[in-house]
Amino acid sequence: MTLPPDQQPRFPRPPTTADDNEGRTITVEAYDGDADPLVEMYGHFEEASRSQGLPPRSDSRTREWLEGLLEKGLNTIARHGEDVVGHAVLVPSGELYELAIFVRPEYQAAGIGTQLIRGLLGQGQENGVGHVWLTVSRSNRIAMNLYWSAGFETTASGRGEHEMELVL
Repeated sequence: MTLPPDQQPRFPRPPTTADDNEGRTITVEAYDGDADPLVEMYGHFEEASRSQGLPPRSDSRTREWLEGLLEKGLNTIARHGEDVVGHAVLVPSGELYELAIFVRPEYQAAGIGTQLIRGLLGQGQENGVGHVWLTVSRSNRIAMNLYWSAGFETTASGRGEHEMELVL
């Protein structure tokens, strides 16, 4: 049975496959595997690619951080072939879910973040997530534009950060 247009999901449910702006085929999928492929992806982040202290600097701290996200959160990844090139997660915090998203530096600015956030929000809708929030550095215009394009609204500003929210 097909849902009427006003009841269609706002975001696609993973898995999805599309070419990025560089012509690379990217698959976005829900993820409940182990931390190893994600630790490898986060190993590509240099200091300039980190924001708000994330991802952690060492592999051991990254693994510990990821194990918590994999245990508690809804995780979505972007793959190029067998390589994980992006990771996004919704972590429950009371009635709300906090969103975090990371794209491997050499894959940024190619539309992968858009595919990844839409897949994550689709997975969230499918799992009954109703309200999502995040914080973003005010200087990170690319990320802010990504969040606005997904429908997030700025709800608070301060200390160099914006807090943004989306009701699914």
